[in-house]
Amino acid sequence: MTGQNIIVILIAIGLILADRYIIKSLKSALKWRFLHKKWFTIAYWTLSVLLLAGFFVSVYIKIGTGQRAAILMVFFLLLVARVCMLPFLFADDIRRFFIRSNRNKKSEVVQETATATHNTATDQNAIPRSEFLVKAGLLATSIPLAGLGFGIATGVYDYRIHRQTLYLPSLPKKFDGIRLGQISDIHSGSFYNKKAVTGGVEMLMREKADLIFFTGDLVNDMAYEMRNYQDIFSKVKAPLGVYSCLGNHDYGDYSWYYTPADKKKNHQDLIDTHKRMGWDLLVDENRRLKVDGEEIGILGIGNWGLYSRFPKYGRMDLATKNTDDLPVKLLLSHDPSHWQAQVVPHYKQIDVMFSGHTHGMQFGVRTNEFQWSPIEYVYKEWAGLYHHGQQQLYVNVGYGFLGYPGRVGILPEITIFELKAAPQPVTT
Repeated sequence: MTGQNIIVILIAIGLILADRYIIKSLKSALKWRFLHKKWFTIAYWTLSVLLLAGFFVSVYIKIGTGQRAAILMVFFLLLVARVCMLPFLFADDIRRFFIRSNRNKKSEVVQETATATHNTATDQNAIPRSEFLVKAGLLATSIPLAGLGFGIATGVYDYRIHRQTLYLPSLPKKFDGIRLGQISDIHSGSFYNKKAVTGGVEMLMREKADLIFFTGDLVNDMAYEMRNYQDIFSKVKAPLGVYSCLGNHDYGDYSWYYTPADKKKNHQDLIDTHKRMGWDLLVDENRRLKVDGEEIGILGIGNWGLYSRFPKYGRMDLATKNTDDLPVKLLLSHDPSHWQAQVVPHYKQIDVMFSGHTHGMQFGVRTNEFQWSPIEYVYKEWAGLYHHGQQQLYVNVGYGFLGYPGRVGILPEITIFELKAAPQPVTT
C-alpha cells in the first residue's frame, strides 16, 4: 500500500469518526427538534458519504481539473468547518466529565441541584452551558464559510498591482529602467464577468510597460474557452512585445473525453489563439530582444513540473540554444518547481525565471511583510521574489481562478517590474 493510499484512508476514517462525534454532540447538547428527526440523520450522513466519495474520485479518477479543484475546495471548506467546531464540543465534554465526577459527592449533588433551581427561578432566559458552547462552535464554524463566501463576492476580480525591482548587474545600460509587466494563469474557462476582466486588463495597460510576459494557463482545458475573452486580452500590447509560454492546463491533458485527434486540434487552436492576440508564444525557444544595438534574451519553455501529476514537456536545451553571448537571460516557465529542480542546478546562466501556477491556493494572507498559504506546504516558492545565489525567481499568484470561484487574502495579481543595472542592495 502506497503512502498516498494510507493518508487517504486515514483521512476517511478520521472524518467518519469526527462526523459521528459531531452529530452525537449536537443531539445531546441542543433541544432543536429537527436534530432529533430521522431525516436529519439520513441527510447528514448522505452529505458526509457524498463528500468522501467526491474526495476519492478527485484523488483516484481522471476528471477535469476544474471539477477536481471544485470538489477539493468544497471538501476543504467543510473540513475547516469541522475543525472549527470540534474544540467547542471537546470543551463541553470535558466540562460534563468534571460535573459527573463531582456528583460522586452527595453534598455537591444537592448543592448543584439547589443552584440550578435558583438560577432557573431568577433567570428564565439563562442558556445552559452545553448549549452555549455548542452554539459558539456553530458560530465559529460559520466564520470560515462566511469568509469564503466573501471571497467569491469581492476577491475574485479584485486585481492588485505588485511592484518589484529586479537588480541585474549584467543588464545592458539601454535596458536600465525598463518596465516589465507580468500576468499569469488567466483560466478563461472560469470567468463569468467580462466587465471585471476588462477592468484588470485596463489596469495593466495604464502601467505602460515596455514589454509584458504571460506565464501560462490561458484556459482550464479547452481552447474555445477563450472565445469570449480573446478580444479583451488582444488589448494587452507593449512596445517591445508580449511574450508567453504554456502552462499545464494548455495541453488538454485533463479532458478525459478527448480523442487523440481532438486533443491535437485543441492544442493547435490554443497556439493559434496566442497568435491572433499578437502574443509571441515561446515553446522551447528564445528571442533576442534588441534596444539601440544592445541585446538580452527572452526564453520560454513548455510546461515542466517537478511533481508527477504535472507534465514535463519543456526542453531547456532547446530554449537556451545560441544564447551564450547574451548578458542577461529571462526565462518564462509556468511551474515554479522547475526552478530548484532543473534551472538552479543545471542552467546557472538564467538570471531570472518568471512563473505562476500556484495561485497562492487563492487562500491565505499576503502583506508587504508577511505571507502564508497552505500551498507553501507543497511549493517552497509560491508567491513573490526568491533568490538562489545570483539567480532569481518570481512567482505571480495569477490573474484568474480555478475551482473555487473566489480569493481570500491572496488577490489576483498584476506584476510590474523595473529592471535595474545594479547589484542587489545589501539588507541588514
